Amino acid sequence: MTIQEILSKTEHRPWEIPTDSWKFYQEWNKAIFLHYQVDLTELKKFVPKELVIDLFDGKPWISIVAFTMEKIRPKNLPSFPPISDFDEINIRTYVKSTNKTGVYFLSIEGGKNLSCKVAKGVSELPYRFSEIKRTDNKYQSKNSEFNDRLDIEFTIGKELKEKTELDKWLTERYALFQDSSQSINEFDIHHLEWPINQIDVQKLDFSYPRFENLITKEPSKIHYSKGVKVLAWGKIKKKKTSYNKTYTQ
Repeated sequence: MTIQEILSKTEHRPWEIPTDSWKFYQEWNKAIFLHYQVDLTELKKFVPKELVIDLFDGKPWISIVAFTMEKIRPKNLPSFPPISDFDEINIRTYVKSTNKTGVYFLSIEGGKNLSCKVAKGVSELPYRFSEIKRTDNKYQSKNSEFNDRLDIEFTIGKELKEKTELDKWLTERYALFQDSSQSINEFDIHHLEWPINQIDVQKLDFSYPRFENLITKEPSKIHYSKGVKVLAWGKIKKKKTSYNKTYTQ
């Protein structure tokens, strides 16, 4: 599917795509989603006060998303696989700002050190390097600095023919909000709806000491997706008035 075809399909979005030109292309492929209902009081420790935590039926959620980033590039330039292709794990929650709903990252890890440095420098997202290995049915990572560990073994099931409202709420997000030292940065994104498959997880070993009071049980919902092609716009900076996170990346 061409970029123009992607841009022409917008009926699934909650708001119109930006009128200015997109800045970056990327693909988020072979994605494993582990979704958790969490305690709101505990989650608030990790989210800037400028952002409103989004709720589904009165409950907050976070998601661990383990996938492979591919072909990331600026508009009008080719991708460079040694940097543009890498495995990534992000831990995100769901937030609102003004009239938009989106995601906020509690953690982002990349499997290539140089890719993390470039991505962090360009986007100001809190990328850090972790050792990541994946095969067709395993996804493993470790980070000795933070003592983080993720080990998943899984089997991909059938594609979902119908999605629930929760399925869509957890996956169809078209904005990203992230804090830097002085601002809340906002990014608009666009892609087609995520194709979602069932997934059977045979092994899940998750240990992130920073989140031990936040992620205290097994995931409430899991998904797999073959991926989406993504267009991203430039960041919009909004002045920051407070800072209440319990740790820094």
